[in-house]
Amino acid sequence: MKFLRFLYYEKPYIYLYLACFLITSAVFFTDSNDGWRSETFFYAFILSGIVLLVFLLFRYQQNVRVIRRLKREDHDSLSLEGELAKVYIDELKRNHIREINEVHDKQNQHYDFIVSWFHEIKTPIAVLRLLQQTDMDTDSLREEITRIENYVDQALYYAKLDSFNQDYDIQNCDVIHVSKEIVKSHSKTFFSKKIRINIQTETLKVQSDSKWLQFIVNQLLTNSLKYTEQGGEIIISAIETPKEKQLLIRDNGIGISQKDLPRIFNRGFTGETGRTYTKSTGMGLYLAQQLSNKLGHHISCTSKVGEFTQFIVHFPIDSDPFFSLQKTHDE
Repeated sequence: MKFLRFLYYEKPYIYLYLACFLITSAVFFTDSNDGWRSETFFYAFILSGIVLLVFLLFRYQQNVRVIRRLKREDHDSLSLEGELAKVYIDELKRNHIREINEVHDKQNQHYDFIVSWFHEIKTPIAVLRLLQQTDMDTDSLREEITRIENYVDQALYYAKLDSFNQDYDIQNCDVIHVSKEIVKSHSKTFFSKKIRINIQTETLKVQSDSKWLQFIVNQLLTNSLKYTEQGGEIIISAIETPKEKQLLIRDNGIGISQKDLPRIFNRGFTGETGRTYTKSTGMGLYLAQQLSNKLGHHISCTSKVGEFTQFIVHFPIDSDPFFSLQKTHDE
């Protein structure tokens, strides 16, 4: 197939060869003298040379015309190499346009996040300024500082998403221990909102990066705290099956509507709950899911409005022999 395409593009040279051959044959055929005479040979050579000159001028005009039309999509190639080069260049153009669009999308996403982040962080700062002018309440001060820290963490981890592979260290982690540390950091919020915490499991060893895992669990727990009303309860439990390990964070808060549930992990999505009850950047759950996927985990969510919301972090069963040996040694 390629050889036939090659012959298609080489037609002008084939025609040139046939023309020169026919001219030479005709000259010697019409010569009345027997034998090879130099005059006859020179005459055939001159005629063939004229044909070659006309052919070269024709090919030159073709090349000039193609060069002028290179920027147009409908220009015809003059050779098989030209056709393949055109296909390759078209593919490069498509890839370039695709990459430019991806860069523009990322720039727009970063811009949207930064604008939203600035608006959100102004709220706790304004509260802190208000507290300065009144009798400063320690618990309120601590709560606003925690909110600022959370927003700063979101911005930091969002900035690190693209360079994630340069900043992680997979090791054995006790996700229940991580959860307890996060609960301690939010103890004042639990106390002020009179929310009970019920941790039903002592330990759950998983393979992950402790720093990134702490951020993920913190985003889920913060979300539960934000949408659980006074006197509510948050339950942390774990399940281990032959296929995976699961960390469950369940609250009896306001819940998530079924139409919003499939989109809660989308970037910047706030939904009815985020718009009605509190301002939200819509980045916490998005970042938690993105980082989970990069670590080989996955987060799912079930909820019913007015009853509960349950986040499940799915961890694969340990498969690294190094960690299996380490686990055996620890035991």
